[in-house]
Amino acid sequence: MELSDIRKEIDTIDEQLLPLFMKRMDCAKKVAEVKKRDGTPVFNPVREQEILDRISAKAGEYGGAARIVYNTIMSESRALQHSLLGAGKDLRQRISAAPKAPRRTTNVACLGGAGSYSHDVLQALYPQAEPSFFSRFSDIFRCVEQRQADLAVIPVENSSAGSVSEVYGLLMQYCFSIIAAKTLGVHHCLASRTGRIADIRCVRSKDIALMQCSQRLATLQLPLSEISSTSAAAELAEKDVGIAAVCSESAAQQHGLKILEPDIQNADNNATRFVVISKEMCIPDDAQKISLCFNVAHTTGSLNSVLSRFAAAGMNLTKIESRPIEGKDFEYDFYLDFTGNVHDPKVLELLCSLEDELPRFHFLGNYCEMK
Repeated sequence: MELSDIRKEIDTIDEQLLPLFMKRMDCAKKVAEVKKRDGTPVFNPVREQEILDRISAKAGEYGGAARIVYNTIMSESRALQHSLLGAGKDLRQRISAAPKAPRRTTNVACLGGAGSYSHDVLQALYPQAEPSFFSRFSDIFRCVEQRQADLAVIPVENSSAGSVSEVYGLLMQYCFSIIAAKTLGVHHCLASRTGRIADIRCVRSKDIALMQCSQRLATLQLPLSEISSTSAAAELAEKDVGIAAVCSESAAQQHGLKILEPDIQNADNNATRFVVISKEMCIPDDAQKISLCFNVAHTTGSLNSVLSRFAAAGMNLTKIESRPIEGKDFEYDFYLDFTGNVHDPKVLELLCSLEDELPRFHFLGNYCEMK
């Protein structure tokens, strides 16, 4: 046979498959009516597992592929049923009631002190706010929880050093709303009080900043010591001539340090992404980024089933991060970012169906991503 002949055969088969798929989805609508009448949950994991096992066995050498195809079909069937049954009533209400902007931005918490990168972002986003400085991320989250600050600015990932793991753990623990995000170009300098490398006996900075400058720092052959923030390192360098700080130029100026070397980061395009967290949800009309955290059943294909829903809805995933669940063996929470706006019916239906279906689901926010 020629390739053209085989393709004609495939087209014929596809023409037979599509009406059957549509007929199956029509059956899903009938199922939703019955489940609504009887108060039956949409998701029946036992029945779905039985179907997948049977299909996989019957498909022989194509068992794995058939399992994926049928898993996707059933996932889309559930999504349709959730939509018809008005899933996610609580989430719909919270989104509908959310204001477009935070009610108060009087006090904003961040890591470090004056001249830290977090402080730079805070000033760019909320120039009139009074900053509250902290040396630990956990204290920042606790401050927002206790309403001692209206908002907080926290770093979540760096283009060179990766994610800030502690922050992701706290995001999932507190489930605050993310109301804005900003990416800041990060340019580290090496600074000291005297401005002479010969006087330096130790280089200090935050761990992730030391990682971002590892190549240049290795050539200095000096001890490296971690501290809570780049601005705290600058403060120590101001007090001790033997300490050099890896910090921003603004932090160096703030503490009267002389810059030994500018731009010592490994990559010229080094950047850190910061998010603004709030205890209350707010969603601007032009929001274009959505963040979620969720848990899936500890079964084969469960994560793929969730991710396929985003693909089917045409959503572009921009990040997925996993964190082990404390007290569980090899089970994980997932943090996910994707582009979209909750005022788009497709997006809202997807979120509401996942909230009703997943063991644990938190909508973290729909916000603007600023450069």
